[in-house]
This record gives sequence, structure tokens and C-alpha cells, in this order.
Amino acid sequence: QLDKNEFSFWAGLYSQLEMTVILLLGGIPYLWRKSGDVTGYFNYGAEYEILQSVVFVLLGTVFSTLTGLPWSLYSTFVIEDKHGFNKQTLGFYFKDMLKKFVVTQAIALPVAAGLLYIIKAGGDYFFVYAWLFTFTVTMGLIFIYADYIAPLFDRFTPLPEGDLRTQIETLAASIQFPLYKIFVVEGSKRSSHSNAYFFGFYKNKRIVLFDTLLEENPVNKEASAEEAAGIGSEDSSDSASEPEQKGEGDAKEEKKKIGCSNEEILAVLGHELGHWKLGHTLKNIIISQLNTFLCFFLFALLSNWVELYAAFGFPDSQPALIGLLIIFQFIFSPYNELLSFLMTVLSRRFEFQADRFAQGLNRGASLCTALIKLNKDNLGFPVHDWLYAAWHYSHPGLLERLRALDYKQKEQ
Repeated sequence: QLDKNEFSFWAGLYSQLEMTVILLLGGIPYLWRKSGDVTGYFNYGAEYEILQSVVFVLLGTVFSTLTGLPWSLYSTFVIEDKHGFNKQTLGFYFKDMLKKFVVTQAIALPVAAGLLYIIKAGGDYFFVYAWLFTFTVTMGLIFIYADYIAPLFDRFTPLPEGDLRTQIETLAASIQFPLYKIFVVEGSKRSSHSNAYFFGFYKNKRIVLFDTLLEENPVNKEASAEEAAGIGSEDSSDSASEPEQKGEGDAKEEKKKIGCSNEEILAVLGHELGHWKLGHTLKNIIISQLNTFLCFFLFALLSNWVELYAAFGFPDSQPALIGLLIIFQFIFSPYNELLSFLMTVLSRRFEFQADRFAQGLNRGASLCTALIKLNKDNLGFPVHDWLYAAWHYSHPGLLERLRALDYKQKEQ
């Protein structure tokens, strides 16, 4: 945690310096002109503003990917590797990065083109149509993510029949959670960090457990059993030395054992499902959409301010994409910081509420031990400065959560 905090400081400082240099040297108008050169090469003139904007987004993404690559490599192959979390090879890392880039551009470029078309053709009330468009796109992506996007990057295996699956289904039924499927995702191929979450619309909700969260992964046990059945006992002489080898392996495995027991996993899921039962997910969506609508409304008021474009190097034109970039990234910057702080405060409140919900399911003790294990497995730092944590951390620290849970237990 300390290494990550120090890294975040230097990476953030570099990001600020990079953007300052870009602004001072006219990097944004320069990239816009280069985008025009690219479209002009294919005989598309300045009247094809949307096409030029799409090229601008693509070139800007390539630039930010390249400048951020050293930082990403250092974070993954130095910091994460130093503490034993990184499981990636360089080949896997770059293949994964390329795949993410292609998928992101395949989604982002058409969406950007559609949004710009609405802004230019929507008239005085374009901000309403722009908001409806982004809302539809967001809901659509949530709907297709599980079946079409997530499997491109990770392997999702249905949780096999067994005690854990039965207990999770019983837990979901006890709070009327419309559980559709339970998956185990192979997060261990990237990192040994652990997590659990749920997603989906209406009655199509799915729970996802990272394989690193499970103390005993039933998916691996099932695969091992099938492999053992296939191999059989080929050599009886090998079986004579098997007990000794197995004992050594067990000792080694015990030493490396991480993850949570079934009771602790149920407590963690009780917390996560508490977010759903208490309406936290819906509240966050509503706040996000209200904020998006407000931002588009304010953009409509400022988008024709000629002096604003001139200040950023566009004295003779007012491209819609540049207006979005200037207003959303720079003009709204103080507002975004304030909103981020308020959302952090709200998130911390939601986390305490979800903890209490899990405790109300008589899983408070298991949640405490799970939080301790996860903090230990992820090498978290349990002590935080309260002011720094209040501004930066969306989740309360371990000791804060344990104190809150202990207090509620004593109260009961």
C-alpha cells in the first residue's frame, strides 16, 4: 500500500506536468491539425468535422497509451511483482493491452461519432438528446458486458455444484436477490488480488467470485479430479512414494494458502448483496445520470463561447469535440473534484451500511475475519490519516470497519 501510494503520487505529478506542457505548447490544436491532415490525405476536407474528430480521438488515445505505458509497466512488473501479486508475462501483458485497446476503440469511436452528430444536429435542445444517447449507450454496455465483452479478457467458469454454491443460492433467496448464475473468474492469471461482485439487469443478475478469493477453488478441484481420472494409476511403483511426495506438497500448499473459507465468502457476498438490497447501485446510477445531464446542460450554455475556444488555440473554429474536451476536462475540473469528494463520502457511508446489512444476516463475525484475511492477502495498510482517507479512499480502512462491526455486535 505504501509503495502504491508513492507511485500514485509520482504518476499523478507526471500527469499534471504532461498536461501543462501540452497546453503551453499548443498540443491540442496541433493534434487537431494533424487529424485534419489525415482526413485530408483521403480527400475529406474540413467540412467532415465528425470524421476529423474520430481521428483526433484515436490519435489522442494512442498518445496517452504510449506515454502511460512506462508507468503501467512499472506498476505491474516492479511494484506488483515485488510484493508477489503479478502473475503476467510480458507477452500476456502486451497481448491483453492490445486487445483492450482494440475493443475500447471499437466502442468509443462510433459512440463519439454518434454523440457529435447529435450535438451538431440536435438544435437548441441537443443536450437532452445527448444525455438520452449516453444513457442508452451506458445501459446497453451494461447489458452486453457479461456475455460479449468480459469473456474476451477473462475465463468465466460456472461455480460447480457443492456446498458453496448451495449456500450462496440460499443466501440470495433469503433476501429475494434474483440470482441467475454464479461464476468463478480466473483472475489469478493476472494478479493474486481478490474480489467479488455482482452485475446484470432485473432478473438476470450474476455473482462473480475471483478464484483468488476462494480458499479452496472447486473449479480447480473439479479439473484436477478429471485429470486424475484420465491419468489413472499408470505405474504402481510411483504410487509407493506418493504419500511422502503428497505430504511435502501439502506443506508447501499450506504455506501459500490464501483466500477465504465458505463462511467468510458468504459474509463478503452478504456485504455485496447489501449494496443491492439497500439500493446503493440504483442511487449511484441516478446520481451519475443527473450529473451527466447537468454537465450537458452547462456545455450547451458554454459551447458557443468563442473566447473560450480562442484561449485554447482555436480562434477561427469551434469544433464540438474540442468544446467537450475543454469544458468537461478543464472548465469543470473544480466541480469534478468537489463531486468526487462527495461521492467518496457517500461511498464510505454505503460501505458501512453494507457491513451492517451483512451483520444483520448474522455474518458479522465472519465478515470481520474475511476483512482481516483480505487485507492481509492484498497487503493493505490498516492505518490511514483520517483527512487523507476521507478525500481519497472510497472504502473505509480496515480498523474503521472492524470498530464499527464490533460496536454493533456489542450493541446487539
